[in-house]
Amino acid sequence: MSAGKRWYAVHTRLHAEARALENLKRQGFEAWLPLYRKQRRRARRSEQVLRPLFPRYLFVVLDLDGEQWRPVLSTYGVADLVGSGDGPLALADAVIDALRARADEDGHYTLARGLKSGDKVRIESGPMRALEGILEVEGDTDRVVVMLHLLGREVRVKLSSDEIDRA
Repeated sequence: MSAGKRWYAVHTRLHAEARALENLKRQGFEAWLPLYRKQRRRARRSEQVLRPLFPRYLFVVLDLDGEQWRPVLSTYGVADLVGSGDGPLALADAVIDALRARADEDGHYTLARGLKSGDKVRIESGPMRALEGILEVEGDTDRVVVMLHLLGREVRVKLSSDEIDRA
């Protein structure tokens, strides 16, 4: 990357990350959309799909002083460049380097928490904080089912996956 070129975050329209990426690249801009692998179940089949790591955001290299960058703003799928009233804000190269270093050989991410059905988990937030149970189901969404032993019986509780951790 030359001296004046920096990475900037692009805010996209809803579900238009891939379209914005394609249109930016078609215009000659260097752009990057980090994707992660997600298991999806549909019609009793499981398949892996790619989803944006940062929904509604992607990254583009621009030289604000030396090139025409304003066409980015009118690119189909782009809502705006992330910035302040003074204009777009550049990202530190270290941020992009760190993100890219964590990607696998295909350039994608795997968001595995290492939890599976039968694992003992602890609820980390909410009204049931500090209770422990057994992970029963980890779905394709951000919801999980945990089996808790409450008041002398087994109770299934649906929680957000970010509310639990390995016990």
